[in-house]
Amino acid sequence: MRRPAWVVMTYAVLLLLAVATALPNFLPSSVRSTLPEWATRQTVPLGLDLQGGAHLLLAVDRDDLGQARLRELHDTLTAEMRARNLNPGAIQTEGLAISAPANDALLAAMQGVAAATAQPGSPADFTVAQSDGTLRLAFTGAGLDRAATTAADSSLEVIRHRVDQVGVSEPVISRVGGDRILVQMPGVENPGQLRELLGSTAKMSFQMVAPGPGPDVSMLEMRDGSGALPVEDRVALSGDRLDRAASSFDPDTGRPMVTFAFDRQGAGTFAGITADNIGQRFAVVLDGTVLTAPVIQSAIPGGQGQITGDFTAEEAQTLAVLLTSGALPASLDVIEERSVGAALGADSIRAGLIAGAAGLALVVAIMVGLYGGWGLLASGVLGLNVMLTLTALGLLGATLTLPGIAGIILCLGIAVDSNILIFSRIREETAKGATAIKALTQGYGRAWSTILDANITTLLAMVLLFLFGAGAIRGFAITMSLGIVISMFTAVVLMRMMMEALVRRRKPARLAIAPLIGGVPLPGAFSFMRRGRLALAVSAALSLGSVVALAVPGPTLGIDFTGGVQMVLRADAAIPLAELRAALAGGVQGDASLQAFGDPTEALIRVQGAAGQATVAAVEVAAAQAVPGAVFDQIDLVGPTISAELAMTGLFALSLAVLAMLVYIWLRFEWHFAAGAIIVLFLDVTKTFGVIAVTGWEVNLTTIVALLTLIGYSVNDKVVVYDRIREHLRGGGDEPLADVIDRSLNQVLARCIFTSGTTLAALLPMAIWGGSAVAGFAWPMIAGVVIATGSSLFVSGPVLAWLAARTPSAFQGDPVGQPGKA
Repeated sequence: MRRPAWVVMTYAVLLLLAVATALPNFLPSSVRSTLPEWATRQTVPLGLDLQGGAHLLLAVDRDDLGQARLRELHDTLTAEMRARNLNPGAIQTEGLAISAPANDALLAAMQGVAAATAQPGSPADFTVAQSDGTLRLAFTGAGLDRAATTAADSSLEVIRHRVDQVGVSEPVISRVGGDRILVQMPGVENPGQLRELLGSTAKMSFQMVAPGPGPDVSMLEMRDGSGALPVEDRVALSGDRLDRAASSFDPDTGRPMVTFAFDRQGAGTFAGITADNIGQRFAVVLDGTVLTAPVIQSAIPGGQGQITGDFTAEEAQTLAVLLTSGALPASLDVIEERSVGAALGADSIRAGLIAGAAGLALVVAIMVGLYGGWGLLASGVLGLNVMLTLTALGLLGATLTLPGIAGIILCLGIAVDSNILIFSRIREETAKGATAIKALTQGYGRAWSTILDANITTLLAMVLLFLFGAGAIRGFAITMSLGIVISMFTAVVLMRMMMEALVRRRKPARLAIAPLIGGVPLPGAFSFMRRGRLALAVSAALSLGSVVALAVPGPTLGIDFTGGVQMVLRADAAIPLAELRAALAGGVQGDASLQAFGDPTEALIRVQGAAGQATVAAVEVAAAQAVPGAVFDQIDLVGPTISAELAMTGLFALSLAVLAMLVYIWLRFEWHFAAGAIIVLFLDVTKTFGVIAVTGWEVNLTTIVALLTLIGYSVNDKVVVYDRIREHLRGGGDEPLADVIDRSLNQVLARCIFTSGTTLAALLPMAIWGGSAVAGFAWPMIAGVVIATGSSLFVSGPVLAWLAARTPSAFQGDPVGQPGKA
């Protein structure tokens, strides 16, 4: 088919523009900075795992929020009771409910207060009920949800102000769900300061120190650890009246301190307090901890003061930022943290480039060896595929993450599958005696439906990853999806245009897509079905053994699913593991494990189970004691709430992926093909799980990504096999089904082996040189690809024959499907 010149020129111009847009991604940042802004506008930004930075997911502490709301309701009820000369001392608290002696007037008043909190279509914040001589007020779930949402909304601005004060460049701060806030900050080298900055409520108050314990007095701990101090519960002056705060240095001692000043109203109150309490101690309280408690020497009329203590310069700066930004409306818990140092990010980029270059070289070598010059042309188109993927990522404003690099590398192996299918079909047409242009046209025509079906199954898996994944996982899904769509375009449109142009120019009599060495191999006559029962028995036995292995010894679950903390420590010299282990045992609660991590100067610290900011802080303190000067290249914190959600989401995504494949194949093929594909897919996935359990590979989010990708790949393989079987079935004839399956499998044998070979060629460098994060994806994928290829050739056909023998009606109208002929 000849295309108009304007169509060819349009393609050429668009491709040149795409390549020019992608090229700046390969230039060093020092060179990119010299280019005009329009030339680098579509450069793909790097994710936090590549450039270094911190990712924190904060959640409103609902328990703390509930207690705060309960105190507000208690104060309201107290005021209403006093207004009616009732005794507030009779109020009792139970959970998130309070009660008082029954009173009709009080009942009517509190019902009015409750009605004022109701919203259209939603109940009030709390219920009011009176029975058995008791008035009871209890918070509703809707009321707490509204309070949590309001607190998250209000916290956004406070957090933005705090981050702006620190000077982090290009932070991302956004709402996630009803009561969560996502904070991403590139280039942050001290996640500990960040945690303290964002997790502190910063509720400051000035309270008088009591002579000793007593009524309306609380024992509050001193910040310096010197003990507890009796502090009056009554707040003499609220921190809300602060106008400004700044870190500075004490001119007498040179130590860091924080200076502050009140607004006009606060300054007047402060002057009165200091004038009336000369000789008394005045406590400065932050989030329930006494920062300092100096003795008032004289009245302070100017409304200014200073907070001194054993501060570091960094701590003084953090405290000043907290006071300037104001208090959070509720406590925020860090339920997930992913921090990566800039050095580790640079190492990840280097490892990704090495793995990508090695994978590309191996794929090119295989394609040239299998298809000669045509394979070299397909490899050139493959390089164009990478360029177009980067251009698409830049236009979409997507971020390139380490899993995204893995997706690009994997696409190098999977993308050539379309070319392998097309070349195989062209070889078949040539073997039938077709002329060059006819073989080319019919080869593309026969391969198209298989290419479409095979790639859509993988796209379905990537869509599910995008819907149920987050962060870097979504980056992988986007990159893979773009790579698959672009590979279909480059293989089916661009490659065809170039092949047609070359064939018309050279005018060969026959289109021989010969390998670099030797001739075109002909389909064999291996009898797969003769060994079908044995293959089914072996496959079923291995899957059964895998299920047993999932119980004993069971999978090694990572912190993504168990919750906990995982931290990579790096030092300039070899890390003394014994001393570090002893420090962790003495200072960290929970089961802390320690192991060498790649290099003697690196160590992996893991604390599994319920963990939070306190656990991370304890590990940091222990590491500082045992290995002074060491830094943490990576910190992963997954709270119990997030780990439970990740586990449920992972299982749901895997189940939905299998269902989506079943529905698609059912719609595109017949139900028996869909059932056969799902049965074989189940056997593939169980055996892959068994390999993971036996080898002890850690099961984490990366493993789920690998399994979802493998589901798409496995079904892709089965589609190729079943599409060829269906094609022969539709051709009619009275050939037994077993012979049809054997002939079909022999015809697709080379394609299955070649595609798995190119995919493994892309995966192996990732497993060897890609680093621990990428290796956790590559090894399960390698095992799965080998298993899926074997099942496509040896198990899928016998399963289809087994279904046909038990459901003859499935093939009614096709003589090959009749039991006597199968």
